[in-house]
Amino acid sequence: MRVLNPVVDRSTYRRWAYLILGGALSVPYLIFASIAIPSVSPFAATVGMAALVGGLAALLVMASTSFLPAVRVLEGTAVRELLDDPAPGASFGRAENWPVRLRSSAMFLLHVVSGSVFSFLSLVLPVLFGLSLAGPFTGRIAIASEEGIPVPRGWAGVWIPALFLLSVIGLVYAVSAAGALLSRAAAVLLGISAADRIAQLEKRTEQLAERNRLARELHDSVGHALSVVTIQAGAARRTLRRDPDFTERALEAIEDSARSALEDLDHVLGLLREEKAGKAPQAGLTELPGLLEATRLAGVPVTAEVTGEPAEVPAVVSREAYRILQECLTNVLRHAGKVPVGVHVAIGGERLDLLVRNPAGAPVASRGTGGRGVRGMAERVEVLRGEFSAGRNGEHWEVVVGLPWGAGK
Repeated sequence: MRVLNPVVDRSTYRRWAYLILGGALSVPYLIFASIAIPSVSPFAATVGMAALVGGLAALLVMASTSFLPAVRVLEGTAVRELLDDPAPGASFGRAENWPVRLRSSAMFLLHVVSGSVFSFLSLVLPVLFGLSLAGPFTGRIAIASEEGIPVPRGWAGVWIPALFLLSVIGLVYAVSAAGALLSRAAAVLLGISAADRIAQLEKRTEQLAERNRLARELHDSVGHALSVVTIQAGAARRTLRRDPDFTERALEAIEDSARSALEDLDHVLGLLREEKAGKAPQAGLTELPGLLEATRLAGVPVTAEVTGEPAEVPAVVSREAYRILQECLTNVLRHAGKVPVGVHVAIGGERLDLLVRNPAGAPVASRGTGGRGVRGMAERVEVLRGEFSAGRNGEHWEVVVGLPWGAGK
């Protein structure tokens, strides 16, 4: 069965199509050569010399056109679709440097030259086999002249169509072998280098890191806003008739939270669409009183102790610390309910320490699966090379964060 693999394997016929395409691409250059040969015949000593000069001129034109970006796209598409993509990850647009252009040109020349040879054989051998079938019966094969070529009659001439049949079968194996060689050549000539592959992986890593960062921003800002809106909307519905003042404050909190979340969402969507984003929302520790007040309006009693000056914290540390505190308070709303929360912020010595503590009672019903918030906080702390822990401490749930910066980092 291994002997028959090239005959039954689909890749053989895709490679054959690739070679036939190369033969089709060779037609304009062959026409050019047929025009060039008579033009140089008067200046050549022999017909063979004229043919050689004309062929070289056609190859020169072929090599020149191989540098066109459209030719590179065509060759890359043919290789990817018909040779089973031997150069994964390679791009076939405009080449950025001459080594890439030269390798692409070499691949195109190999394709066209080999394709012209195999296209010719694909046309000639089956026809010769068909004509040779009549030889043992008529005593001649109708090629080369009107009389044809005389051959032995009867069993003495059977070997002639058998030979052509073997030639056709051998062509299938030759196509399979040539396609395999061209596939290896494409891997070498069109494949990206190790340095380019590393650059691609680094770029992809940066993109994934940026998307993870944006996902954390959406989770923390929009998630917190929706939690506050949900709690406040429920409170406003219950107190609409008996406490209009509280209802008004709840609706104001909903409005503020929704507006802030909309700004964050608009910024993040602009980045995802690779649009020119406007000024990014810069929530930081200086906005902590507003965050605490919104949480209190949601019905969570929050006590806060802040030592040091929040304005002295670097912007990136201040922003990440704000998001961590925001996520902590969101988790309390989602998973613990309206329980007392203590927030401690200590700033000094080029270091920021955060502590958020709340009673670890029975969890309230939650529609979300959870888990992303703690992981997101840990990722934020890891980026800043800080310390992070979250878990039960006695009867309380505690989140402890240390974020150094400057020389003490």
